[in-house]
Order: sequence, then structure tokens, then C-alpha cells
Amino acid sequence: MGTLHFCHLMLFLTLLATFFDPIFGDNSSDSYWLLRIKTEFVDPFGALNNWLQETSMCTWYGVTCTDDKNHVLSLNLSGSGLNGVISPEFSKLTFLERVDLSQNYLTGPIPPDIGKLQNLRELQLFSNSLTGVIPTEIGLLKKLQVLRIGDNLLMGRIVPAIGNLTELTVLGLAYCQFSGSVPEEIGNLKNLKFLDLQQNSIGGVIPEEIGGCKKLQNFAASNNRIEGKIPGSVGDLESLEILNLANNSLSGSIPVELSHLSNLKYLNLQGNELGGEIPLELNNLAELETLDLSRNNLSGPINLFNTKLKNLEVLVLSENFFTGSIPENLCIRNSNLRQLFLADNDLSGDFPADILNCTSLQQLDLSGNNIGGSLPADLGKLENLTDLLLNNNSFTGIIPPEIGNMSNLESLFLFGNMITGRIPAEIGKLQKLSTLYLYDNQMSGTIPRELTNCSSLAEVDFFGNHFSGAIPPTIGKLKNLVLLQLRQNELSGPIPSSLGYCRKLQRLVLADNKLSGSVPSTFGFLSDLFLVTLYNNSLSGPLPESLFHLKNLSIVNFSHNRLSGSIVPLTGSNSLTVLDLTNNSFSNNIPSELAMSRNLTRLRLAHNFLTGNIPSEFNQLKELHFLDLSFNNLTGELETELSALTKLGHLMLSNNRFFGMIPTWLGSIQDLGELDLSSNTFSGSIPSELGNCSRLLKLSLHSNRLSGPIPPEIGNLNFLNVLNLQKNNLSGSIPSTIQQCKKLYELRLSENGLTGPIPPEIGTLSELQVVLDLSFNRLSGEIPSSIGNLVKLERLNLSFNQLEGKVPASLGKLSSLHRLNLSSNHLQGQLPPTFSGFTLSSFLGNDKLCGPPLVSCSESSGHMRKWLSESQVAGIIVAIVFTSTLICLFLLYIMLRIWWNWRKVAVSCSENGGSDHKNEEEEWVYREEIIKNCDHHFWSSNSMALMPPQAKQMSDATCIFHFKLSSASTKNNPLV
Repeated sequence: MGTLHFCHLMLFLTLLATFFDPIFGDNSSDSYWLLRIKTEFVDPFGALNNWLQETSMCTWYGVTCTDDKNHVLSLNLSGSGLNGVISPEFSKLTFLERVDLSQNYLTGPIPPDIGKLQNLRELQLFSNSLTGVIPTEIGLLKKLQVLRIGDNLLMGRIVPAIGNLTELTVLGLAYCQFSGSVPEEIGNLKNLKFLDLQQNSIGGVIPEEIGGCKKLQNFAASNNRIEGKIPGSVGDLESLEILNLANNSLSGSIPVELSHLSNLKYLNLQGNELGGEIPLELNNLAELETLDLSRNNLSGPINLFNTKLKNLEVLVLSENFFTGSIPENLCIRNSNLRQLFLADNDLSGDFPADILNCTSLQQLDLSGNNIGGSLPADLGKLENLTDLLLNNNSFTGIIPPEIGNMSNLESLFLFGNMITGRIPAEIGKLQKLSTLYLYDNQMSGTIPRELTNCSSLAEVDFFGNHFSGAIPPTIGKLKNLVLLQLRQNELSGPIPSSLGYCRKLQRLVLADNKLSGSVPSTFGFLSDLFLVTLYNNSLSGPLPESLFHLKNLSIVNFSHNRLSGSIVPLTGSNSLTVLDLTNNSFSNNIPSELAMSRNLTRLRLAHNFLTGNIPSEFNQLKELHFLDLSFNNLTGELETELSALTKLGHLMLSNNRFFGMIPTWLGSIQDLGELDLSSNTFSGSIPSELGNCSRLLKLSLHSNRLSGPIPPEIGNLNFLNVLNLQKNNLSGSIPSTIQQCKKLYELRLSENGLTGPIPPEIGTLSELQVVLDLSFNRLSGEIPSSIGNLVKLERLNLSFNQLEGKVPASLGKLSSLHRLNLSSNHLQGQLPPTFSGFTLSSFLGNDKLCGPPLVSCSESSGHMRKWLSESQVAGIIVAIVFTSTLICLFLLYIMLRIWWNWRKVAVSCSENGGSDHKNEEEEWVYREEIIKNCDHHFWSSNSMALMPPQAKQMSDATCIFHFKLSSASTKNNPLV
């Protein structure tokens, strides 16, 4: 049975082949293979509709036959809109010399079978979506002259087999994804004229063998990853006219051998890492028309001279490190130089007068250098100039009136200089001027009315000057104006209503001036306006209703004016991304229509008189990052709907009338960096969920009615800079977890009911700088010595607590401290000496503190009885009396000994009455010596005076007086 089924299958296949063969004809004919190739194409535009078996293939679209009409000589289907793949059966068309399938939508690989077309001279497959690699078999096409397979999705390396194509004149491999390096075998292509490798990922170095391509006229390898030096052998390409190696990683110096390229017209080495000076020998390139060496590391002087480079039309040397002045002979009369770009170097000196000889110049860019001096008065000689860029230099003086002679000028960039004076009225002659940038100068005077004659003006930027007076009322004549930037000047008066007739205006920046009056109703005509900033002026009155028609408004900043009324006119656009109306007098409710701008990222309505609730529709503002409604009269609770604002980074609702609990959903806003709910009437506890806001930098809840403890989860806020919980009813202790907030530089917990000790861990907050304020609480215990580690701290307030013990000496190390308040506590002992510079009020209310600026500690000891209990005082008195008694008894013993010695001397004198005067004198001297010795003995024993023998009876009284006298002297002697 199985054998029978197999026979039936074979019979079916035979019949099927018999059926299809007549469709394609004889398989030995080219028409047969063309029809099979056709089946691999998708032909949406019917380009191959006339490919029919019943007609001659030589009449088919794109087909060229041999003279005998039997074979296909050429197939050109370029730009036919074909999809599909390239059939391997192309290899059956053995007479083919040219195949052009370029500019279609072909996919798949290049079939290796293509290597069988031994007669092929041209293969053009560029601008498709071919994938895979270059087949090695392509090296078998010995007669191939043109190979263009660029602008595809081909990848891999450039196969060395290409070096076998010795007849090749054109090799186009650009705009693919080739990697690897340029093969050395490329040097075998002696007939190559056109080599295009640009826009790939080719790396490695340029092989020295490239010098073997003697007939090469165009070598482009830009936008790759080629590195190393430019080989000197490139100088052997004597036929070369175009050399483009831009945007690679070439290093080293520019080879002198390039000067041998006598036919070179285009040299582009921009965007590499070439260094050193420009070789003087490059001046020998007499045929050179374009030279671009920009964005390298070249240095030294510019060694190029127009006297030799007579055909030079474009010279681009921007973004290098050239120094010195611009060479005098860079420009000569009757030169062909049209573009001169020397921007972003270190060139100095004055404006080069020789450049005025290049009357053919159309574009001149000297921006970003150190060129100074005044602009030459005869600048108007450059009548063909369309673009003049002199910005970011050091030019001084005025804009010469002769600038009005540059009738072809389209762009004038003079910003970032030190130009003074007025805008010359002659500028009004420049009818083609479209861009005028004068910002960041020191110009003054009024904006001339003549400027509005420049009917082509599209961009005007005068930011950061000293222009004064009114905006010209005729500004509405500038019908092509797209940008008007007049910010940061001294302009006054009203905004001209004619500005509303500049209907192409997209960006209007009039901020930071002295403008007054109302916003013109004609602004409603500016239908293309997407950015308008009027902040920091004196504009007043309500917003015109016509603003509601501005459907493209995206960025609006009217802050810091005197505008009033409703903000509804600004809700007509659903494209708002930034709205800032801070510091005006707007009133009424916040319009819910603002929620229609679903891309709103920044909303600031602070410092107005807005009332009502936050619209619940705000839950639709999923992109909102910054919400500031502070300093208004808003009320209500924070609705749960607002929890949808998950991208909020700043939520500022301070100084309103919000009430209720602080919602726990705030803890789910992971991007929250600033939360300010201060100066409202929020009650309840601080939600521990706030500890989940790991990116929080500022938390301010002060001046509310919050109660309960500070949640320990506050320690999870590792990036917190500011914590302000003062003026609430918080209780409990300061959580030790606060030590985890290592980046705190401002901590305010004052005016609460906090109890317990100050946690010593607070001393680990080494970044605390602005203030540490724990005042007006019920904190107890000693001041932790660790606070002395806060060396950056500028203000410390621990006043009005119940702190006790000594002030730690470590606090004396706080060298940055300039405000200190320890008053109204129970502190005692001596203050650190470094505290002497603080005011007395910093320590009042601590009766047992001493040391400057308080009374000295020795003086304060006189008040000991005020400090000690009665039993302690009694004990001290008993000890003093006992000690005094012992001293007096000792003194009495000494007196008796003196008296006894004196008696013996007297007896001796009476017994020797006949002694002469000399002996008497000696005995007196002897007695005087005794007295002196006694005198010394008593002083060293702290006696007050030497007592004579007869004072024995008064010894007790004398000793008591001594104690009192000592006490009195101690009390009144500030030096003790």
C-alpha cells in the first residue's frame, strides 16, 4: 500500500512540473530565468507587468538584450518600488554585464551565487534594505568595474577578496554597518577612482597600501572609527581631488606629504584628534577650493595665505587652539574666498583689516575668540556678506552706522561683547536681515523705530543690555517676527498693541523691564505663540479675554506684576506645560479647566488671593512635577484624588487655610523632593509614611496643629537637607533615628512639647550648618558633648528647656557659630572661654552659670550660700571655724617662743651691761635678724602682719578678723 501511495505522489509532482514549465518556457532561455526571478519580487506599482511569456523579453521593462536577442545583457530596475529578495537564479543569466536594482525596498542577503556572473561589469544594489555580509564570492567577478552596495543594512568586515577586483573603478560601501578595518588588499585596485566608505563603523588604521591606488580621485571615509596617523602614502595619490576623513579618531600631525596632492580641491579632516601646527607646505595646494580642519587639537599660528591658495573658497578652522592674530595676508583683493570660519579658538588682536579685502566673502565667523577693539567703520565694504558672526569676543565701541551698507546681510551676531552706544538708525536699511542678536552687551538708548523697517526680521534678541524708553509702537510692521527677546533691559511704558499683528510670533520675552499698563487684547491674534514671559514688570489690570484663543500656549510666566482678576483667560490652551503667575493679585477660584493641559509640568500660583479648594480634576495632571499654591486663601482638605500626581517633585501649599490630617498617600510619591505644608491648620500626627519619600530634600510642616511624636521613620530620609517641625504640639522624645539624616543642614524643632534628653546621635549630623533649633520645649538632661562635632553650625538655640549640668567644653570648638542661645535652662558651671563674645542674653536664666560674658566664676563663689542647702552651709562654717582655731593655736605657740627668746636676750643684756656700743649694735642686728626670720615665717603662713609679744592677749580676736578680712578681700577682688 505504501508503495502505491509513493507512486501516486511522484505522478502528481510530474504532472505539476509539466503544468508549470509552459508558464516559464524553456529553462535554457534567459526569459525562463527572468520569469522565475520575477516571482521573488513584490511589485506593488506593476513595473514588471509587461514581463509576459508571450512577448519578447527584449521588450520587457528594464531589460537590454544582446544583439542576437537571445540573452540579457543588462537589467536596470532601479527605483521601481520593488520588495522581496534577490534571487540566486540571477546566476543563470550568464551574459549579464550590468545589474542595477538600486533604490528599491529589497531585503535579505546578497546571494553568493552572484559570483558566477563572470561577465558582470556593474553591480548596483545601493539604497535598499539588504542584510548579511559581503559574500566572499564577489571576488570572483574579475571584470567588475562598478560595485555600489552602500546604503543598506549590510554588516561584517570588508572582505579582502575585493582586492581581486583589479578592474574596479568605483567602490561604494557607504552608509552601512561595516566594521573591522580597511583591508590592505585595497592597494591592489590600481584602477580605482572612487572609494566611498563613509558612515560605517570601520576601525583600525588607514593601510599604507592605499598609496597604490594611483588613479584614485575621490577617497571618502568620514564618520567611522578610524584611528592612528594619516599615512604619508596618501600623498602618493597624485590624482586625488577629494579627500574626506572627517569625524574619525585620527591623531598625530597633518602629514606634510599631503602637499604633494597637486590636484586636490577638497580636503576635510574635521572632527579628529590631529595636533600640532598646520604645515606651511599646505600652501602649495594651489587647486584647493575647500579646506576644513575644524574640531581638532591644532595649535600655533594660522599658517595659511591667500596669496598662494588663490582658488580657496571655503576655509574652516573653528574649534581648535590657534593663537596669535589672524594673518594679514589671509585675504587678498579679488580672492575667491566665500566662507571663512575661525570660531572658538584663542585668536587675539583687533578686527583684521585685511579681511575687508575679501569682498567676495559671504559668511564670516570669528566668534568665540579674544578679538577686541572697535568694529571697523568700513565694515560696510563686505557688501556680499550674508552672515556676520562676531559674538563672544571682546569688541568695544559702537556699531558703526556703515553697517547699513551691507545690503545682503541676513544674520548679525554681536552678542557676548562689550559693545556700547545705540543701535544705529541705519540698520533699518538691511531689508534682508532676518536674525539680529545683540544680547549680553552694554548698549543703551532707545530701540530705533527704523529697526521696524527691516521687514525680513524673524529673530530679535536684545537680552541683558541697558535699552530704555518704549518699545517702538510700529513693531507690528515686523510680520515675519518669530522671536522677540527684550528681557533684562530698562524698557518702560506700555506693551504696544501693534505687537499683536506680528502673527508669526512664537516666543515673546519681555521680562525684567519696567513695562506698565495692561496686557494688550491684540495678543489674542498671536495664534502661533507658545512661549510668553512678562515677569518682573509693573503690568496691571485683568487679563484680556482674547488670550483664551491662544491654543498653542505652552510656557507662560506673568509672575511678579500687579495683574488681577481671574486666570481663566489662560486656560484656553490644552498645551500648557509651565504656568507661573506668582506674586500678583489674581483672585477667585483656581479654574478646573487647567486640568485639560495634561502635559502641565509646572504650576505656580503662589502669593495671590485665590480662594476655594484645589480642583479635584487636578488628579488628571499626571505629568505635574512642581505645584506651588502657597500664600493664598485656599481651604479644604487634601483630597485623595491628588494621590494620582505620582511625579510630583515639589508640593508647596504653605500659608493657606488647609485643614484636616496630613494624608498618608503623600508617602507613595517617590519623586517628592520638597514638601511644604507650613502655616496651615493641619492636625493629627505626622504620618510615618512620609519616611517612604526617600528623595525628600525639604520637609516643612511648621506652624500647624500637629500632635503626637515625631515618627522614627523620619530617619529613612537619607537625603533630607531641611527639617522644620517648629510651632506645633508635638510630644515625646526626639527620635535617635534622626542620626540617619546625614545630609541635614537645617533642623528646627522649636516651640513644641518635646521631652526627654537631646539624643547624643544628633552630634553625628556633620552637615548641620544653618541652624539647630530645639528651643521652647521640655527637653531635659545634659547637653550632649557630641554637639561639639557640628563644626559647620552657624546658629544653635537650646533656650527655654529644662537642660541641666555643665555646658560641654566641646561646644567651644564650634568656630562657625555666630548666634547662640542657651537661656532659660538649669545649666551651671563655667562657660567655654570662646563664648565670651556672645551677648549676655544668650545665657540668662541659668543662675549657676559663670564666666564671660557672665560674672566670673570666682566672683560667683561669694554667692555660694545662695547655691547650697542650709546643711551644706552649716558644714562649711564648722570646717572654717575648726581650721581657724588650729591656725590661731599655732600662732599662739609661735608668739610664746618669740617672747621666751626675747626674755633670754634681755637677761643677757643686763648681765653684760658693761659691753660697748658695738656689742649692743650687734645684738640689735641679731634680734633684727630674728624678727626678719619670724616675719618671713608668718608671711609664708598667710599671716596678715607680724604681731609683737604683747599682742598675745589679742591673738584670738586677730585670727577671727583675719578670716573675715580674707573673706572680704576674696569677695571684692576680681583677680582671685
